[in-house]
Amino acid sequence: MEQNTTVIGLDVSKKTLVTGVLPPDMERVTESKGIPNDPQAIKREVQRLAAKGPLIFVYEAGPCGYEIYRQIARMGYRCAIVAPGLIPTRPTDRVKTDRRDAEKLARLYRAGELTEIRIPTCEEEAARDLVRAREDVLADRLRARHRLSKFLLRQGRVFGPAKAWGVVHRIWLKAQRFEWKPLQQTFEACVRSCEEAQARLDTLDSQVEDLAQREPYRTPVRYLRCLKGVDTLSALTIVVEVQDFQRFETAAAFMSFTGLVGSEHSSGDKIWRGSITKAGNAHLRRVLVESAWCNRHGQVVSRELALRRRGCPAPVLQIARRAQDRLHRKYWRLTSRGKLHSVTITAVARELAGFVWAIGRQVPCRVAA
Repeated sequence: MEQNTTVIGLDVSKKTLVTGVLPPDMERVTESKGIPNDPQAIKREVQRLAAKGPLIFVYEAGPCGYEIYRQIARMGYRCAIVAPGLIPTRPTDRVKTDRRDAEKLARLYRAGELTEIRIPTCEEEAARDLVRAREDVLADRLRARHRLSKFLLRQGRVFGPAKAWGVVHRIWLKAQRFEWKPLQQTFEACVRSCEEAQARLDTLDSQVEDLAQREPYRTPVRYLRCLKGVDTLSALTIVVEVQDFQRFETAAAFMSFTGLVGSEHSSGDKIWRGSITKAGNAHLRRVLVESAWCNRHGQVVSRELALRRRGCPAPVLQIARRAQDRLHRKYWRLTSRGKLHSVTITAVARELAGFVWAIGRQVPCRVAA
């Protein structure tokens, strides 16, 4: 950052935006102002501050998204969004206000203590939102099914001949009748909720499948599907959450981004290592853990996996085969030591993240819509 640049800290909320102006020759904010969180008000404020010379705006990533960043960028000014979980906080700092937060952002950014995040393009954000919408609908279907099954359990209706939610179970559900009208109406409402959630999920499944077949996602999805346990949906989730594998210089950096690395609190001769940090992308972490379960099975390449690997470049196939062999051996090595299955799978998922990174780096060009 240039020495003559004025840093503008922004505390962004749903209705208001508070600025903290830190001139280049000052150690503390000299001006603070609250404005409505409105494009016109933001435009006027940016134009007014432009008289102070070179500017850079900085604010935390949050629920308000990236629209303020994009508006400021379109006006020709620099803007940075920082990771809120990596902002240093003093243990004795017990006062929190919007003005103090804006001033803190400006001071820490000038000191180089803040970590900027990668801003997705509008197309990348749209693809990510579609995949996350499917996850939300999947959770809605699960809750609807739970409500229905628990309602039936309270009425003494228990299904047992086959697996629930299959063809036989659906036939059994249609045959259920209740003597009291309110119970019948409740049952029909629960069934209808399950059917609606399933219909929404089917629609999103087809849309996600279509997205995976289009550029720029087709090639990285095809490469990642060479890994055992990673099919179209998992591969697309990884790609839309990461977008650019080239921004991670090492596999360890990518593992840290997933939150699958172990925590540690050591001092002097005392060493304490705990559970994983979970300080990363939760969507990516969930997919990697789910995919890691497939590596507990044998190392035989199934017919479906062989079809997925057909026509892929030799370096990608080499990484996939090495991953299949290494992850399978790691699972059984940790299991034989008496490790819990959950701990073992987490360790396998962490190494799987390294192989995902290696394959992602094989994509000819950065994913950009």
